[in-house]
Amino acid sequence: MDLQARIEHHFQTSIEVKTASITLAPTIVQASQAITQCIQNQCKILSCGNGGSAGDAQHFSSEMLNRFEKERPGLPAIALTLDTLTLTSIANDYAFEEIFAKQVQALGQPGDILLAISTSGNSANVLNAVNIAHKKNMQVIALLGKDGGKIATCLSPNDINLCIPSQSTARIQEVHLLVIHCLCDLIDEILFSTV
Repeated sequence: MDLQARIEHHFQTSIEVKTASITLAPTIVQASQAITQCIQNQCKILSCGNGGSAGDAQHFSSEMLNRFEKERPGLPAIALTLDTLTLTSIANDYAFEEIFAKQVQALGQPGDILLAISTSGNSANVLNAVNIAHKKNMQVIALLGKDGGKIATCLSPNDINLCIPSQSTARIQEVHLLVIHCLCDLIDEILFSTV
């Protein structure tokens, strides 16, 4: 077993998926402009996902609320993955599939954005949140992978689909994080550039 070769393979396939994903650049710009417009309209971004995607949802909101790479005021973002009391009470009293949808129903307002993250595109609780976001007149930015799954098929023409062209969950998550960092950088550039 050549462990070093396995490491080199991981690096190489990560590079390949990132290179293939460069074609998403115009859509990433579109997503950053939508988020910027949302913030300028005094609205907020709600984010959700499961497992590593929950971590990505929290990572995005922390970069918004605190700062990314430049000093600036905090920006309005809420990760729906953080409140264990809320998550477990909804899962217990209703269903795990409702843990994000019920929060979007309670917290979401017209003009807000839902950042929905799912590497498969088939996470039932994220899909339910997308459906509620549409009912609340919220735009959805979907960070997906593989073929986009059920979430991609339910997106409206106003929504933004950032689907990573890979079948590997690990590679998709790596590019999701890069996309999140691109979004944070562009948001800062649009809102706070002094040039």
